[in-house]
Amino acid sequence: MPIGNVTRGTTGYNRLRRVDRWIAALPALRRTSDPLVADVGYGASPTTTLELRDRLARVRPDVEVTGIEIEPARVALANAGTRDGVTFRLGGFETPTPGNRRPAVIRAFNVLRQYDESEVVGAWRVMQDRLQPGGALVEGTCNEVGRVASWVTLDDVAPQTFTVSLRLAGLDVPSIVAERLPKALIHRNVPGERVHAFLRDLDLAWAVSAPLGTYGPRQRWLGAVQGMRDRGWPVLHGTSRWRLGELSVPWATVAPAEYPSR
Repeated sequence: MPIGNVTRGTTGYNRLRRVDRWIAALPALRRTSDPLVADVGYGASPTTTLELRDRLARVRPDVEVTGIEIEPARVALANAGTRDGVTFRLGGFETPTPGNRRPAVIRAFNVLRQYDESEVVGAWRVMQDRLQPGGALVEGTCNEVGRVASWVTLDDVAPQTFTVSLRLAGLDVPSIVAERLPKALIHRNVPGERVHAFLRDLDLAWAVSAPLGTYGPRQRWLGAVQGMRDRGWPVLHGTSRWRLGELSVPWATVAPAEYPSR
């Protein structure tokens, strides 16, 4: 039996472009000998699954994507418009795939947002158990037009990183992402929690970097990222990622105390 519940299924064109760009750069995808990617909970339309395959094919032309939905009518609709490199299957967090192959990457976006927080770790573990050795699970959420997003990247053992990704043009404060935090964090943006301190310091760094806005929002963001480093946050990666409006830190720096971390 599929593991999970039927959710609203809201989706839209180009909504998941930010997380797809992240997945395309993952070593789990680029180094695997079996580039199978699973898209768990793609929603009422297969649009974002098809877009995922097109984007990943730019770096792995041999990539295969399997979209997974728990609602039979959605699977039937998707199968009516499938194409080479993409399949659709009925299922949930157990992540059924053709030939029961293990995915190199599982994307589960805007799914757990509709569950109780108490169900997050269990769902993570079910999906992690399906990964290839060295594989990655990317779980998170975004707004309706994909301009505000955040996600957790896990390996087959534990959560590894937390990422914020924002459209910088017209950005007021980075903490707008509080509305689109992963389920594991969205209720933790309160004093005393690590993610609250992270967003507080990010807003402060953004404000301090306001003079750099003369040179454009990207330069202001780069200044804010440097400000986070100056405040002791272990910011990951480098300018090539930061320029995209991304900021990643180790999961342990924002995780609630009771959540697993390496």
